[in-house]
Amino acid sequence: MTTTLRPAGPERRRQDGARSRDYTVCVNGRPVGSVRIAAEPHGGPGRIDALAVDEQDRRRGRGTVAALAAEEVLRQWGCTRVLVSVPDEAEYALRLATALGYTETNRTLHKDLAPGAGRHQLPPGSVLRELTAQDRQDWLARQRNGFVAALTAAGVPADHAEAHAAASYAEALPGGGPAPGAALLALDHEGATVGRLWLHTAPGPGWVQAVEVPPAHRGRGHGRTLMLAAEAACRMAGTTAVGLNVFTANEVAIRLYTSLGYRVQLRQLWKPLA
Repeated sequence: MTTTLRPAGPERRRQDGARSRDYTVCVNGRPVGSVRIAAEPHGGPGRIDALAVDEQDRRRGRGTVAALAAEEVLRQWGCTRVLVSVPDEAEYALRLATALGYTETNRTLHKDLAPGAGRHQLPPGSVLRELTAQDRQDWLARQRNGFVAALTAAGVPADHAEAHAAASYAEALPGGGPAPGAALLALDHEGATVGRLWLHTAPGPGWVQAVEVPPAHRGRGHGRTLMLAAEAACRMAGTTAVGLNVFTANEVAIRLYTSLGYRVQLRQLWKPLA
C-alpha cells in the first residue's frame, strides 16, 4: 500500500514569506487522515500541525509515513529544521515523534487559578518593586542572550535561535518597552535584589515570560515567592489561569513549578532535516 499526501486546498502565503498548506493523507488514493504543514519566513523552521489519522486506520504506520512525507515537503520549501507541538495527553503522538528522531526542547505549563483577590503576603524582609530603567535594560539583554543560549544548547542552529529570539522579544516588547498588561518587577530581600519577574496579566490568561533568581540567592524560596506574587497579580487582573514556558533541561525549575500545581500542556520537539 502507498501512503501519499494530496493537497486539500491552495497554499497560503503571507507577505513576509511564511507559508502553509493542508493535505489529505491517502492510502492508495483513499483518504485516511489529514495534516497541515507550515514554514516560518526567512529560512525559519517548518512545523507539522494537526496530523490526524482516522480511527479505523490507526496503528498501521499511516501517521509515520504521513509525518515523513510532510518532512519531505518542508525540505522542498527550504526548511532545515521542523517543530512539532504535542499535547501532554497525546501519548501516541509523543511516541511517534520520539521514534522519528524528534528531541524535546521545552514545555508549556499551565495552572488554573482559584478565585481570590488581594496581594500575596511576601516573606518578612521582602519587597516587590518595579525595575528601574537601567536594570530593566540590562536584565532583558541578559534574558535574551540566555534564551538564545538555551535554544542552541537544545540543538537549534545559532541563526535560527537568534531569529526566533528577535521575533519573540519584538512581540513581547513593542517599541522596546513592556506591552500593555505586562510588568517587569524586582524582588528585594533585606536590601539585596534576589530575583526578577517579567509577567503578562492581560489580555487573556496570565503568562510568566521570565523569572530569575541569581545563583547566589537560590535555594532560599525566592523563586517560589516570585511565582506566588505572579499568580496573585493575575488574580487581581481578573485572569483565571497562568502559563509559562520552561526548557526541558531546567529540572530545578520544573520541580518548582510542579510543586506549585503547574501541569504540562504542550511539549515542543525539534528535528533537523538533513
